[in-house]
Order: sequence, then C-alpha cells, then structure tokens
Amino acid sequence: MHILDELDARGQLADSTDRAALRELLGGTGVRFYIGFDPTGVSLHLGSLVPIMLMARLQRAGHAPIAVVGGATGMIGDPSGRSDERNLLDRETLARNLAGIRAQLERFLDFDAGSNAAKIVNNADWLGTIDLLSFLRDAGKYFTVNYMLQKESVSRRLESEDGISFTEFSYLVLQAYDFLQLFDRYGCILQMGGTDQWGNITAGIDLIRKLRAQKAHGLVWPLMTMASGAKFGKTETGAVWLDAARTSPFAFYQFWLNVDDKDVVSYLKNFTFLDRQSIDDLERATRDAPDQRDAQRVLAREVTTLVHGGDESSRAERAARLVFSDDVSAMSDDEVLTVFGDAPSTEIAGTEFAAPGMSVVDLLTRVGLAPSKAEARRLIQAGAVRVGDQVIADPTHRLVRTDERMYLVSKGKKHKHLVRLT
Repeated sequence: MHILDELDARGQLADSTDRAALRELLGGTGVRFYIGFDPTGVSLHLGSLVPIMLMARLQRAGHAPIAVVGGATGMIGDPSGRSDERNLLDRETLARNLAGIRAQLERFLDFDAGSNAAKIVNNADWLGTIDLLSFLRDAGKYFTVNYMLQKESVSRRLESEDGISFTEFSYLVLQAYDFLQLFDRYGCILQMGGTDQWGNITAGIDLIRKLRAQKAHGLVWPLMTMASGAKFGKTETGAVWLDAARTSPFAFYQFWLNVDDKDVVSYLKNFTFLDRQSIDDLERATRDAPDQRDAQRVLAREVTTLVHGGDESSRAERAARLVFSDDVSAMSDDEVLTVFGDAPSTEIAGTEFAAPGMSVVDLLTRVGLAPSKAEARRLIQAGAVRVGDQVIADPTHRLVRTDERMYLVSKGKKHKHLVRLT
C-alpha cells in the first residue's frame, strides 16, 4: 500500500499540499522529512506518540526522518493551540530536556539505516548563531505583517484578552527559517505536523519557494481527542509520559487497557503496526463481545512493548491480571509496589507486629482508613476490610509478622493503603 493510502486508512492524514505531487514523491524512497518536538519537558508524553509513529511509518516505507528538537524556539514558544504566553526556558533546563527527548526518540527510529537513517538536530545550531540584523534581512523581509495576521494561530491570540507578544509573533518566521535551513543542509523537502501547524508549515514552503525557487511540501495529521472529551493522554492524575520514572509501565499499560470502546479502534490504527485485517478482527470482537476487552488488551500490550520493551509489557500485563483477580497473595513485593506504588502508604516498625501482633482495628485507625476504633470494628463486621486478599471478619484479629515486608490494607474496593514494615 502507498504510504499516503496507509496514513489515510489509519486516520492520520488530515491535509497536505499538492497531493498528486506528494504521492509521486513518496512513491519512491529516500525523501527527507522533518517533524518538530517541543523541548519544554524532560520527557515526551502520549501526544508525542502521534508524530513519532508517523515518522516510524515513513521510515519503514524507505524515507529519512529528521527530528528537530527546538532548542532555540523552545526559548520563545509556539502560539499555536495556546491561549496564553508560555514561560521561557533557560539554557540549562533546555539542555536537560533535549537529552531526555533524544533518548526516547532513539527507541522508535533507526539511526543506522543507511540512506534513510534518522537524524536528530537542534535548531539552536543555526538560530543560536545568527544575529538579529542578518535574520531580519535573510528571512524577515519576506513576510508581510498582513500575511502573518492571517494565520489562525496568530489571529486567535490577537482576539484574546492578553494578546500576543512580539516574541511569540516571530515564531512563524523562525519555524519557516528552520525549514529553509533543513532544505539547505539536508535536502529536506517535507514538513509534517498537527493541523494547528498548517500556517507555520506553509510559511516555510513559501520561504523556500521565494529564496531557492524550489518546491517543498507539507502534510498535517488530525489532532487526537478522546471519546470522553478530555485531551488525549490526560488522566485524573495528569499527563501520561513516555518516561518510566514519570509514568510507570504498569500505569502506562493501564491507560491503554482502560480506553473507551469508541476510541480503541482508532488507537489501534494510530499507535500500533498491526495490519488492517488484525485491526478489523479486533473491531469485530469489540462490537460482538465488548465485555471481553480483547482490543484493549492487544492495544495495551502493543504500545507498552513499543515504549517500554517486551519485558516491562509482560510484567504490566501479569500485574493487571492479578489485580483483576484480586489475587494479591500471588504478587511479589516488587509487583505490589509496581501496582500500588501510588497508593497512600505508612511506615511502621516491624517490631510492632511481633507477637501478639497489632490488631487490625488499631491498624485501620493508625493509617487513617477509619476515623475511630468503633468505625473500624463496624467496617470489619460489614466485611469491608481486607489485608492482602484475605477478608478480615473478626474485629479481634491481629497481624503477627513472620517474614512480611508490607501489608496491603483495603477498605472496600477503592480505598487502599500500603503499610511498609521497617
């Protein structure tokens, strides 16, 4: 299948310049294209998976990706899709963020693939060395203020209460200059981005046409949403990150496992390399037996493997099965910490569990799962208290330590507390 047809079938192609010319171009191999990445954080998040997967698909089709990390433009900020001015980053923070992003991109793209090997470049390499007068002379004079005001990202901000600073107003020209530099240095003739980047992309195409009398191309993907109406990749606890230190592989796996039936097929198309037949089969399974969640399980396994590797994906899948079955006793301490590491926790000296042990009533009040001993007894008598996977039915029950290093105490299904023995 032609790469444009594949992107279209997967819902990853919203618009492009000169579709016929782009189809002919991408029908061959070795086309250099670029996507920019925002360096405002040390880790990429789920939203970044959309461009990463597009880059990987085009590279598999024989083309050469360039990931442009905005070390210079990150110090200014892109007004696209924003209603306010972003905080400017200092050089030390940017350097740290650039290193983290590079490490994550290297897990998806082949940087040793010969003629279509991926590259990572930092636009500070050229924007950080050009002086203001040269920039105004070489790029700025080719953009009229009227042209810039017509761009949606600018006009939307002008209508806001705070307006737009000259700093962010200049972003469009800076990104156009990026495209020109990539064209000159690497022969890059295609820029890709979300639909909110259309104005910036066409500005670069115009600059290349005016200065080099050459034709460049642009392609945009639709912005991803969730059936719930929430921004893609956002949960009650915040963004889902690609960095295991910020979002654990188990939490990452759970995000995909819990996606809405309305979203799962679209996500399979966007975030996996499964073929059309496999996705059609999973779509049918979702329609015929939604309670089995076969599509969500495949989605969670595939994406977690891509981001964190097969071993972490297998561990997350096992932990999810154990949690679903309430078989906490089958978990190792590491698995308990992986699954319930975000639960409230309390450290208690192990000597307090020496014979005759600590009463469960005292433990419930100690960790705050019950406001009083009377309420703790009522909860136990109602069958609402578990230690591990054992229901505690006797209010006089005591916990005596043998070789335990932690207890998982539950009140009902939603309230869990991890007791760490020191």
